Amino acid sequence: METINANAAILSNYEVWILLQEIRGKKQHSNAFGQLATITYETTHYLQDTPCSQQTPEIIENFLRALEPFKLTKSEKVMLLNNPPTTPLEIQLMVEESEDRLTDEQVDQLLQVVQDCQLVT
Repeated sequence: METINANAAILSNYEVWILLQEIRGKKQHSNAFGQLATITYETTHYLQDTPCSQQTPEIIENFLRALEPFKLTKSEKVMLLNNPPTTPLEIQLMVEESEDRLTDEQVDQLLQVVQDCQLVT
């Protein structure tokens, strides 16, 4: 398999989880799909214990809309979506140069957005 464009799309855990559930729903009768079935099962099993299993398209859309004022990159938004932060330290680790780009008040607002959008239970 050859990677043609590594940055063609960044998928959230939710998108991967939904895609893998669709793949698992289709019956494959070939031995060639044995390894794919194992990978699909293991990944789906892992993702069901992450926040993505509680997310919906509406929650994700509201979250991304709420992030607009923070001027985050696409990859930073996906990291926040996949691993919702609960502390300022986690935001610091996910947002590049957060000390320069975000004030303490904005970090608190960002944590509040995560809670308001129900990304963390």
